[in-house]
Amino acid sequence: MKNTDFLPSAYDGHGRLRLPFVFWCVLLLQARTWVVFVMAGASRQQGGTLLDLFYPDHDNFWISLLPGVPAVLAFLLSGRRHQLPHLWPLMRWILILAQLVLLFWQPLLWWQGEPLSGMGLALVIVDGFALWWLLSNRRLRACFSPHED
Repeated sequence: MKNTDFLPSAYDGHGRLRLPFVFWCVLLLQARTWVVFVMAGASRQQGGTLLDLFYPDHDNFWISLLPGVPAVLAFLLSGRRHQLPHLWPLMRWILILAQLVLLFWQPLLWWQGEPLSGMGLALVIVDGFALWWLLSNRRLRACFSPHED
């Protein structure tokens, strides 16, 4: 029997809860370095310039790809979540851990001497909101529940 806590429009044609739109936005936020990487690869001549603009320190670029790996995996696995009953519920906690890393990443860079910027401050605020949302959204918790009907 379907859970009646959510509107019928929250379910797909197979009766499973759809992942909320904000979830996809949070995944894009977490995978922001991957997005820049793909954009740089797509714009062949300007790719190096684009990477230099967002990541002047190339070592920082390669390290900052790591917290986005769980988001990329969640993108890839989301369509098959019903086939991964043991892995999918863990993905929420992995995404929360990755969001924690991203939340403390920018202040760590400031502590290491990077200048304080409006963009960096905005990223900390948005990362804080994303962490709060991942922890508190009832529908998202239900989507990651191993007993989802």
